[in-house]
Amino acid sequence: QVQLVESGGGLVQPGGSLRLSCAASESNFTSNFVGWYRGAPGKERELVAAIGSSGPKYRNSVKGRFTISRDHAANTLYLQMNSLKPEDTAVYYCNSISTKLPWGRGTQVTVSS
Repeated sequence: QVQLVESGGGLVQPGGSLRLSCAASESNFTSNFVGWYRGAPGKERELVAAIGSSGPKYRNSVKGRFTISRDHAANTLYLQMNSLKPEDTAVYYCNSISTKLPWGRGTQVTVSS
């Protein structure tokens, strides 16, 4: 069974930074079109950032603050999050953009003073 394991979340003050990691048990995961999603209570899960052959893409609300990257050798996806805002509070997940793999448990990011 393919597994996606997200880590790196936590509690941070507004303006702070976190770096999320996503380790995949499926080989070549990071070679596909992959991305980070987030889900908050009462809201639909949304795509935050994606990376593929044409480079990274971001939703408008995180442009200039978040950076998605990947390490093919480690089969790991990253999300560097800077200048965090309370509205970034959510559970963050990684997955393929097209054919979804089983969702991992995600990692909780809480931005609060």
